Amino acid sequence: MFKRDFLKLLATAIIASSALTAPAFAEMAASIDAPVTISFYNYNLASASAGADATRELIAAFEKANPLIKVETVAVPSNEIVTRIQADMAAGQQPDVAQLVFRDLIYIASDLGANALEDMAGPKGYADLVDGLIPRGVDLGRVDGKTYGLAYTFSTPVMFYNADLFRAAGLDSDQPPKTWAEVKTDAEAIVAKTDAEGFFPGAYGPADGTFVYQSILMSNGGKVRDGNRLTFADSDGIGAVQMLRDMTDSGAQARIDFTGANELMSSGGLGMYLYTSALQNTLSKASEGKWDLRVAQMPAFGDKPTAPTNSGSALYTFSRDPIKQRASYELMKFLTSKEGYTIITSKIGYLPLRLDIVDDPNYLGPWTATHPLIRPNLAQLERLTPNVAFPGPNYRQAESMMKDAVIEAVFGEGDVTQVLTTAQENAQALMPQD
Repeated sequence: MFKRDFLKLLATAIIASSALTAPAFAEMAASIDAPVTISFYNYNLASASAGADATRELIAAFEKANPLIKVETVAVPSNEIVTRIQADMAAGQQPDVAQLVFRDLIYIASDLGANALEDMAGPKGYADLVDGLIPRGVDLGRVDGKTYGLAYTFSTPVMFYNADLFRAAGLDSDQPPKTWAEVKTDAEAIVAKTDAEGFFPGAYGPADGTFVYQSILMSNGGKVRDGNRLTFADSDGIGAVQMLRDMTDSGAQARIDFTGANELMSSGGLGMYLYTSALQNTLSKASEGKWDLRVAQMPAFGDKPTAPTNSGSALYTFSRDPIKQRASYELMKFLTSKEGYTIITSKIGYLPLRLDIVDDPNYLGPWTATHPLIRPNLAQLERLTPNVAFPGPNYRQAESMMKDAVIEAVFGEGDVTQVLTTAQENAQALMPQD
């Protein structure tokens, strides 16, 4: 804890010192006329999944199209990458571009020194950068009216389900549940008539963040905070968690190791799994020739509209040098281009934030035709709701307290209202004072 806080303070001091000694923020260079090298901190490269291979393919394609720009990658796991950037800044090593998750957005903009893209690129450059991107996606990276994070690898929660288990339980495999009440009924039937578990959401594990939980909460009309006031224990928030608790108590929701849910679904031992759509490629490969994988939109609370939130990452640039800013801009523009999203969606499984490529025969069209499971996820984009980041230096601790309380309320024996209310009161002490 001391080391992390020390690095945070030191990095903040260096950023503040640079702001005092550097000239006024200059717009990036108009072009790249000589060789330049930029760093790219990336967590997909630190994984053993298809995301690493696809990222290497993206960078190779970018360098081929931009021969004067060399990209040096720094592979760091997602839960360590912010700390690594802090440490490198403290050591005088200025990052240029980084792939970072949305939960860190406010801290990155306010404390870590990310560039506002409107300021760095200027009006025309910024307009060119976001042209054609889904406006709701662009909005996800804004803080106080300016864009610090450019939405990059991106997904929403979808309901994966095993159609074979539905049929074995006497359910209609072509009619997945549309409401949480139906999820409970269908899951109970799967548990009663098969050897499989019924339902589980990817809302509790250490690597999941809170985007699935926030989707459930906000679909019931709740929200995690109102400004600096925490609100996850308001009546709508309690109702959402009580629904999950009721499913646990009835046996509809599995009592399993959070970290084993992916494997259980992959092996065909779980009927329904609400989780990031980025898992689609993995599950498709695991189920091929073994069981019938289907995908549906996330369930609703009765007739209330769902509020699918985003997971995944945004691209940030920290460059101070105008030439490296231009190179960073060109990298970000390529990674979110039609070519970039064709690789990202077909090779990793994240959503394309350019919907005009979905059926374009020159881009995703051939892949989409043979991978129709992406359609339910695309349909959710019209109701996309931001994954709410927490403000202040203690943002991760406050978020963890909320998440731990949800786990205790869903799987423990205590009263849901009391557990959530106590956690909200304790976490409120970590929030910035108005």
